[in-house]
Amino acid sequence: MPGPREVSPVNLRRLSFTTLQVLDSDYGLSTAAFDIENVTLWNEVQIALSASLPANVIYNLTVYEVGSSASGAELYNNLITISNTDSLGTTSDASSYLAASANVTFNVIPEKIGEDSGEGTLYILNCSDANGWWITGYTAQSLAEDLYKLLSPYFVNTVMVQNTAELGQLLGGTPLEGETLENAVIINTCGEAVPIPTAYCTSPYSDNSYARYSYFLGQKVNEYNWTWASIVGYPFYYVSNTAAFPTQQNDWGIYGMRMTAQGGVRAFLQGLDNQAYVYNSNGVTSDVGVVTLTSEAMYCCNYYGIYPSEYQTSTRALSNSILSTYDLEVGLYVFNPVGNYIPGAIYRHVNSGSTSTTGTFLALGLTRTPDIRLTCLSLLTYYQPRLYRSEYTSYGTSRLIILQLGFVGAA
Repeated sequence: MPGPREVSPVNLRRLSFTTLQVLDSDYGLSTAAFDIENVTLWNEVQIALSASLPANVIYNLTVYEVGSSASGAELYNNLITISNTDSLGTTSDASSYLAASANVTFNVIPEKIGEDSGEGTLYILNCSDANGWWITGYTAQSLAEDLYKLLSPYFVNTVMVQNTAELGQLLGGTPLEGETLENAVIINTCGEAVPIPTAYCTSPYSDNSYARYSYFLGQKVNEYNWTWASIVGYPFYYVSNTAAFPTQQNDWGIYGMRMTAQGGVRAFLQGLDNQAYVYNSNGVTSDVGVVTLTSEAMYCCNYYGIYPSEYQTSTRALSNSILSTYDLEVGLYVFNPVGNYIPGAIYRHVNSGSTSTTGTFLALGLTRTPDIRLTCLSLLTYYQPRLYRSEYTSYGTSRLIILQLGFVGAA
């Protein structure tokens, strides 16, 4: 019968690497690598190393300081070696492990969306005179603050739209802070409701329970090539202005709000497609249950460090019939489609026979409560700004640890 070693030989390189990982599981090895003169600490490392290896395995562990020459070439300076043998023989193998000092800091600088074109404005609707719906547990203002923290580093300008009057100024074509109005991103933090300026609370914008206002918004998204982001639920289902509707509510006890219902999103898409306005209250969503992020979105979770749950519940998934009806193309599937319904996606409006985008629409048809990480992930996955990573360090802040192993008695 063959011996156990012949049937399943020890992989010394793998054993070496896993041993280094075990020794540094609580950063003990890294700590020792930057405290070479601490005899007590290194005695503990050697005891732990010996205990981690089989009795017939011998070792040589060496720590090198990593530096660089004037020309930029890496230099390795031997700092310490511990070993239980004079020779490892010819059958030895080794693994390396790089340790960084605790005082090393890393910095990530994101590319600004639109910085090459001089555009790249992000508008976050933070309207103090508008209420939200299907944002249970939050206010529109608290969501706006969190969105600002997460997304402002990625845009040339981030403007908080503080009230419906300022929104009206934007809709009239006037910037708020001298920013570029065209090709901007607008995030509606009010969920299924949309802030409406007082000037638009009259006819014709109030026609068909304010569906005509949604149509007007779609026209503006087309005109300025905006990206309009709906963060949760049924888009354009309500309009809100607490001063204009002080005694009116959305049938659920939220005052300052009027119900537009299912005609709102169709009116918006008509406006986006520059179609003639025709009121259409037919439903265009479905409850598709549990949905999953696409592989592209999952990849960008790791790239941007944003980790919402992969699984969500969608009760407001839009029908894919809107693609042909309103000249839309899917620029990004955020969630995998379910049958003929799309739980979350970014839609680009492209006129027939054209390749130019004239307006973009993010719709996350998820069940409350909103997770703004999904909004951030959607926009970043679509625009894909690069991250420039840099290390703030100095000479002597990295250590290369080599663990070489062999067998007792090997020639």
